[in-house]
Amino acid sequence: MIKYYLEFEKPIQDLELKIEELKRLSDGKDINLSGEVKKLEKRVKEMRTEIFSNLTPWQKTLLARHPDRPYTLDYITLIAEDFVELHGDRRYADDKSIVGGIGKIQGHSVVIIGHQKGRGTKERIYRNFGQPNPEGYRKALRLMELAEKFKKPVITLVDTPGAYPGLGAEERGQAEAIAVNLMAMSRLRTPLISVVIGEGGSGGALALSVADRLYMLEHAVYSVISPEGCAAILFRKSGDLSQEDYSRAAEALKLTSQDLLRFRIIDDIIPEPVGGAHRNVQQTAENIGAKIVAAIEELSVRTPGKLVEDRYKRLKKIGSFA
Repeated sequence: MIKYYLEFEKPIQDLELKIEELKRLSDGKDINLSGEVKKLEKRVKEMRTEIFSNLTPWQKTLLARHPDRPYTLDYITLIAEDFVELHGDRRYADDKSIVGGIGKIQGHSVVIIGHQKGRGTKERIYRNFGQPNPEGYRKALRLMELAEKFKKPVITLVDTPGAYPGLGAEERGQAEAIAVNLMAMSRLRTPLISVVIGEGGSGGALALSVADRLYMLEHAVYSVISPEGCAAILFRKSGDLSQEDYSRAAEALKLTSQDLLRFRIIDDIIPEPVGGAHRNVQQTAENIGAKIVAAIEELSVRTPGKLVEDRYKRLKKIGSFA
């Protein structure tokens, strides 16, 4: 059973609870309820397919933030072998909201970097809710430069509501750290592959996603601002903002993977199991791994100079000009 259901999943929750109840009633007893269970399971499958094929941008945002959704370390465990985590930016501290290290994906030696949100109150505080400080971005940059030195592809997994906006982060140069990462990634002489696995929020996400190939999971979101932040700016009112305001903002932001593929900002969408990545983490990880390996094999035959040139051309093509 899934531990947490979103509001639009309540009809599914009711049926799944009923299935669990029927299974308990028939467990070890003479009562045979398998026929009824199969009917309900079929109905759940149909309902889930119907609901998740018609999600609004705001519902996709909520799904991208789902507390059961897999995070960077979950995927690393499933797709990488011999992973060794590396710590610290060699300047100030080790930011726990960004994890990174070296490992192998299907025989390819890579450097993997990603945001880590954490589960449960204690771990979320430890990971700063996936919001990096400047030292997190400087740690990521250190690992990218290490990858360039040893000619290893860089894989980044993006999942953050945004860079941490605290006073200490600003004092230590938050904007400068992000800007340096943008510049360094655009010039990095090794393959760069980014996957948005959940939230891709503002510069906090961009600092890990200037890449040769940018992919998104089917129900991930990627935007310059959150729907809540956008609504606060566009729909200011005397009272509290509503879910309807957030929904309007999400629609206007065009933050879904389908929108961004249409705008040619991302290169492809990685499918998720029906119901979201948390419904079948293993399958989602395999889908991500396959896409990463295909990109590594495509990009690794290019010279460093060609990689940088093509990355520049890719970035220059983003947007519409009149």
